[in-house]
Formats: sequence, structure tokens, C-alpha cells
Amino acid sequence: MAPRNNNRKKNKTTMNTVGAVVGRLRSQAGLSQPELAERACVAPETIASIEQGRRPLLPHMAERLDDVLESKGVLWVMVDNLPEEAKFPVWVVEFVIHERDALTHYSYENQVLPGLLQTEGYARAVFLSNLPVLDEEEIEARVAHRLQRQAVLRRKKDPLNASFVIWEPVVRDALGGEEVRRTQLLHLRACADLPGVSIQILPLGRKTHAALNGPFVLLETPEHQLLAYTEVQRGGHLIHDPNEVSILSQKYAMLRSEALNPEESKRLLDQLLGES
Repeated sequence: MAPRNNNRKKNKTTMNTVGAVVGRLRSQAGLSQPELAERACVAPETIASIEQGRRPLLPHMAERLDDVLESKGVLWVMVDNLPEEAKFPVWVVEFVIHERDALTHYSYENQVLPGLLQTEGYARAVFLSNLPVLDEEEIEARVAHRLQRQAVLRRKKDPLNASFVIWEPVVRDALGGEEVRRTQLLHLRACADLPGVSIQILPLGRKTHAALNGPFVLLETPEHQLLAYTEVQRGGHLIHDPNEVSILSQKYAMLRSEALNPEESKRLLDQLLGES
């Protein structure tokens, strides 16, 4: 338990510290948040989120703020020397820490494909759809981070036991265009044959549905602690409460029974590839 809480506190403190430094430099420059945002050519919400520790300060933005605030590269040096995981939002950091070492990873998705199964092109299309719009450098940083996470599927030591239930419209969608879609379907079909990986498609037309409230992930840590992760429009939430995790585990068990089995799901992917 203690390491988990310490990690969460450390990462949150890192982002809050960066935000506090930005706020201090802004105040010393005699600027309000909207004034700094205007001079840096970003939305006021961006500056507010950085100062409140809710949004990471990426290197290009640090450099831009250093120019506006005449802070002589202080922000850029600080950000450039942060540990990699501290450069992402706290809810993502804690989840990724647990995901990296998890024994099992069960995921249900009904909007986009699970991050662990996305191709580079598909991931880029996901981030290009973000509102407010992300700049090119931030998109590339997020794509690279997402692709790095996928190494867990091919982990040699203590291989991951991974299960994915995906609603059928997600695999039929053409996010990013037809070329991205076909490459993604090929990748998804290849992932379905990976040792320890199970992919099941939840088809349209089912009369019951165990997860109408949205997507979620279940993790089992090396200490056999069961965790759940849910994501909403403006952030994510890692769930430690055993009762809440149990409810989501029951939902996942029902989803697997409602979905096509792995072999049927492979045949559906083959069919979709034949049509594309």
C-alpha cells in the first residue's frame, strides 16, 4: 500500500511544483493568467491548468513561457530534467505505473480501441480529435508515450494475461481514414494471436449489455491487489475500493459472456479486413 500512495503523492507534487513556479514567474512579471495566455498564444484554460498542476508543462511550452516571462530558460531546464512519468497528468501516471507491472489487464472499450492495441496512425488520429486542439509536439509526445506502453504485451518475464472486450462499432469505425483503419485492423488481428492476449468483440444487436456506463480497465498487481481505472471527458480515476472493483469485475465477467468468443472475434476481424 505505502509505495502506491507515495508514488501518487510524488507525481502530484512534481506537477504542482512546476505549476507553482509558472504562477510565481507570471506574478513577478505583473501578468494575469489571461494576459500570459494571450502573449503565449494559448487558451487561458491552458495556463490555469498548468498552474494548478492538472496539465503537464511540455518542453516547447516551457520554452515559449520562458521567452514571454524573460525567465532565462528556468522553466525549460526544470521540465527537461523531470523524470519521464512526471511529464504526464497524475491520473495517467499512477495508472501507467500499475499497468507496467500488472499480472492481468482486462479492458472494455466502447469509444476507441484500447491504448495497448492502437497503431501509431490510429493513436495520432485519436489525439488529433482532441478538443481543445493539441499542438503537433504534444500530439507526438502522447503518441510516443502510448506506443511505449504497449511493450507490456510482449513482456518476456512474467508475461501479461490480457483480455480486451471491444464494442463492434469501434472496430467498424474509420477513425483516421481508410488507410489507418485497415492498418489498425491488421494490427488488431495480429494482436489477437499473441500469447496471453484475448480479444473479444461485443456485437451489435445484443438484448442485454453489462457496461452501459462506459469503458473501464481492471488490473491485478504483483502483490495481487485488484484495481480498476475509469476515464471520463476531463480525466481519469484509479479505483482502490474493493467493493467498487468487485462490481466492475462482475460487469466484466458478464461482458465476456455477452461478447463473441476469441475465435469468433478473429473471424469477424478477418471478415472486416476482406471488406476493406
